[in-house]
Amino acid sequence: MASTIREARYRVEGMDCASCATKIDTAVRRLSGVEDVSVSVSAGTMSVKFADENDLATSIVSKVGKLGYRLHPINAGQTLERKAAHVCSGHDHGHDHDHDRDHGHHHDRHDHHDEGHAAQKGEDAAAAAMGLHGHDHGPASGPWWKSGKGKLTIASGLALIAAYAVGKMVPATEPWIFTLAMLVGLLPIARRALAAATMGTPFSIEMLMTLAAVGAVFIGATEEAAMVVLLFLIGELLEGVAAGKARASIQSLTALVPKTAFVEREGRLDEVPAETLSVGAVILVRPGDRIPADGVVLSGESAVDEAPVTGESTPVRKEVDDTVVAGTVNGSGALRVRVTAAAADNTIARIVRLVEEAQESKAPTERFIDRFSRYYTPGVVVVAALVAVLPPLLWGGAWDEWIYKGLAILLIGCPCALVISTPAAIAASLSAGARRGLLMKGGAVLENVGKVTAAAFDKTGTLTEGKPKVTDIVGFGRSETEVLCLAAALEQGSSHPLARAILERSAADGLVVPNIATVNAVGGKGLEGSVEGVALFFGSPKAAAERAPMTAAETARVSALNDEGKTVSVLAAGGVIAGAIAMRDEPRPDAAAGVKALTDAGLRVVMLTGDNRRTAEAIGRQFGMEVRAELLPEDKQRIVRELKAEGFNVAKIGDGINDAPALAAADIGIAMGGGTDVALETADAAVLHGRVGDVAAMIRLSRATMRNIVENITIALGLKAVFLVTTIIGVTGLWPAILADTGATVLVTMNALRLLRPLRAA
Repeated sequence: MASTIREARYRVEGMDCASCATKIDTAVRRLSGVEDVSVSVSAGTMSVKFADENDLATSIVSKVGKLGYRLHPINAGQTLERKAAHVCSGHDHGHDHDHDRDHGHHHDRHDHHDEGHAAQKGEDAAAAAMGLHGHDHGPASGPWWKSGKGKLTIASGLALIAAYAVGKMVPATEPWIFTLAMLVGLLPIARRALAAATMGTPFSIEMLMTLAAVGAVFIGATEEAAMVVLLFLIGELLEGVAAGKARASIQSLTALVPKTAFVEREGRLDEVPAETLSVGAVILVRPGDRIPADGVVLSGESAVDEAPVTGESTPVRKEVDDTVVAGTVNGSGALRVRVTAAAADNTIARIVRLVEEAQESKAPTERFIDRFSRYYTPGVVVVAALVAVLPPLLWGGAWDEWIYKGLAILLIGCPCALVISTPAAIAASLSAGARRGLLMKGGAVLENVGKVTAAAFDKTGTLTEGKPKVTDIVGFGRSETEVLCLAAALEQGSSHPLARAILERSAADGLVVPNIATVNAVGGKGLEGSVEGVALFFGSPKAAAERAPMTAAETARVSALNDEGKTVSVLAAGGVIAGAIAMRDEPRPDAAAGVKALTDAGLRVVMLTGDNRRTAEAIGRQFGMEVRAELLPEDKQRIVRELKAEGFNVAKIGDGINDAPALAAADIGIAMGGGTDVALETADAAVLHGRVGDVAAMIRLSRATMRNIVENITIALGLKAVFLVTTIIGVTGLWPAILADTGATVLVTMNALRLLRPLRAA
C-alpha cells in the first residue's frame, strides 16, 4: 500500500544558536505524522518529512511559533510517493530535490502557495499564542534594532537605566523598581522557557536564565538580576548578528544572478524577470552584463569572467556550443544563449542548496558534542543545586551566599557555546569552500578530507586537459603542411578525440583541406582513402609500416616521440611514408604545482590510469609522482583497497563518472568538474573549476577547520572552568557568569568566521 509524505524546507527566523535548533528539533519530532526533522542553525533552515495531512503543515508552523521562531517556506511541499516495498532513507539530499523539481515544477508552485497560506495561518496562531516573540525576526531580515530581539533588548536596557535613575532618587524603591526592569526582559524569556519545557526541552538556556533571575530576586539581588537579563539579551543579539554573517556569505551568491533578462520572442527582445526564464528560451547577454541563467552559447564570442562563481581568476573564452553559468560576467562580445536550467536549478541555486543541505549533515565531532551536551546540562543543574544546598547544610555556610553561587553556576553551565563550537566552524568552512569552488557534501566529508594521507588521481581529464593536442608534425617524404592537410582530409567527419585535435590544428593553421570521396576505417589500425588519385593511409606506425617500408631513422623518430608520452600516427601516401603526427593529452597548467602541494603536505600521490605505460610514465615524470598504468576499473579499486590496507586514508580524484568502483572504495571521492551535474551531484566533494591545486586547498581548509573546532571547544570549556572556580571562591558573581555563556558563544562564532577569510597555503 502506497503512502504519501511531504518534504518541506523552511527558513527559520531568529534561530541563531544550537540550543534553538535543539528545541525546534525536539518539538517538531513530537508531532504525530512527522517522520524526520533536520535543523541547521548555521544555514538557518529546517527540513521536515511528514505525512501529507491537511493540518500538519499548519501545526508545524504553529508549534515552532510558540517557541518564539517564525517559519517561511523555501520549497514547501515536495510530494514524495512512498511504497511499502521502497522506503527512501538516509541522505537523499540533492537528488530527490532535483528529481521532484524537474518532474513537477508547476505542482511545486501550487504546493508552495497552499503551504504558504498554511504557514501564514500558523504564524498568526503562533503570534496570538505568544503575544511577544522573543526570537522573532532575526538580523537577516533587517537592521538589528528593527527585529523583535533588538526591540526587546533596547526596552530592557531603557528599563534598567530608568530603574537606576529612580533608585538613586528614591532609594527605598530599589528592590521592586529593579524587579520591574528585570521583568521587561524576563517575561518573554520565561514564556519561551515554559513552551520549550512542555515540548520536550526542560533544560533550555531560557529555563536556566529564568531560574537564575527569579532566584536572585528572592535572595534580594534584584539589581544584578536585571543586569543579567540585559546581558543575556545583548549576548543573544550578538549571536544573531554573528550567525547572520555566516549565512550571508553563502546566500550572497544568489545576489550574483541579475534580476532581469532580455529574451527573444517572435523577432523582438523583451525584458523579463530572470526567475521566469524557462528551459529552451533564447536570451541576449550584452557586453558587461551578468549572465542571468545557465545555458549554451548559440552565437557570438566573448571572454566570460567566472571568478564570482568558480573563483577562476582568468576570463574564459566562450564561443558557439560552450556552456555559460548564471552569475558570471560577460566580457566584450554579445552572446545569444539558450537557457538549459530554470532559476531554481541553475548552478548558483544548486551550490547554495548543496551547501545548506551539507550544513544540515552533522559531522562526527558535532554528533559527539550533541550527545555530550544532553548529559552535561542536567549535570550542571545538579551541581548548581548541590553548591547551593550542601555548604549551608553540612558546614553552616550562609544560605544567601551559596544560593547566589548556585544560581551563577546555572548560568555558567549552559552548553550553548560548546554546542555551537563545531557547527559554526563547519558552516563557515563549507561557505568559504563554496565561494572558492570547493564543494563538500556535509560536515562528515569536511572532517574526513583533512585526514587524507594518500591521493589517487585519474590521468585523463584530471591531471591532463582531457583533450589531445597536436604537438609535433614531422615531414618525411612531404612537407609538414602537406602531412597535416592530407591527414585532416582523412579525418573529416570523425568525432574521435585524436581526429578533432588534427582538425582543430589544421583550422588554426588556416589550411584548406581537400575533400575526399570515400574513407574506410581499417579496424584498430587507422583510415585509408585517396585524394587526387593518391592512395592514403593514416594510422598506427605498425600498420603504416605494413603498407610502406620505414627507414631506421623514421622508426627512431617515431619511437622517440612515443617515449615522450605522445601518441603517434603515421601517414603513408602512394606507398611511401610521407610523415607523422604526434599528439598528447597535455597536462593541466597547474597540475605539477598541485601535485607538489600535496606531496609537500605529506601525502602519498599516485596516478591510476588505463592508458599505456610509456605515456603515463612520461606524464608522471613531469609531476614526480608514482604511476600505475594499463589498469582496468577493478584494478584501480584493488589498488585503492591496498592503499587503505597499508593504513592510508585515501582520496580518489577523478571525473565523477568513470571508475565508480575505485571512487566507492576510497574514503573520499572528489570529482573534478566545471559546475556540471557531475561536479555537483556525484562523489563526496567536487572541485568546480578543475584545478589540481584545489585538492590541496580543500585539505588545507579541512585541517584549518578542525583546528578552529579545537580552539572553539577550548574557548567554550575554558571560560566555563575559569568562571566556575572564581564563582565558587567568591571572586565573580551573577553578571560575569552570564558572560561565560553568551560571551563564549559570541567568541566562538566570531572565531569560526575567521574561516571565511582567504586561506594561506600551508
